[in-house]
Amino acid sequence: MPDHVDAETVDALAQPEPHRVVDRGAHLRVAPIQVAPMAPVTARLTINGKPQTLQIDVRTTVLDALREHVGLTGTKKGCDHGQCGACTVMIGGRRVVSCLTLALSAQGQEILTIEGLSHGDQLHPMQQAFIDHDAFQCGYCTPGQIISAVGCVQEGHAGTDEDIREYMSGNLCRCAAYPNIVAAIKQAAPEMAQDMPAKQDLPARQDSPARQDSPAQKG
Repeated sequence: MPDHVDAETVDALAQPEPHRVVDRGAHLRVAPIQVAPMAPVTARLTINGKPQTLQIDVRTTVLDALREHVGLTGTKKGCDHGQCGACTVMIGGRRVVSCLTLALSAQGQEILTIEGLSHGDQLHPMQQAFIDHDAFQCGYCTPGQIISAVGCVQEGHAGTDEDIREYMSGNLCRCAAYPNIVAAIKQAAPEMAQDMPAKQDLPARQDSPARQDSPAQKG
């Protein structure tokens, strides 16, 4: 093997595409590996009560399916690593971060997004409570906060301020509207309880470990 690599080889190795290193005598040469594109597959999803048939890459997440294929842009792409909660949706009655959930895995389950909460011009109690308590500032995290708040109530974790902060800790608000979010959830919970069936033991969100409350959240 040669004891040095020329500039052309270094540049090729720095590229994101896969390459194959070929020994050409005194110098290494790098040849690109031809990778065939993956054929799209059919995904049959139920989104906000409506069936959707999509042609997608097998690696497409629920978040990208919603935004890029269905045109539902209310669900936001924040960190794209499952850490901020901006992309939270409900799948099968359970809140999940859609940026880490493959669309194909959601087949056969109901996907609920922020667009599916209201009934015509009538807002969901949680949406109205967020307005009443100014539980947002820039609004970017708000769709995920509201969906997660609905899940928090349905899971039975809205009994105390401490419970709300704990079970909402996966949703970050960089504007630090946490006290207002807690107040909004406390307002909406009793009204939601009137329309909820007998309490079910719904699993809490398990997309990421629970975080310790920040000073802003404890305020």
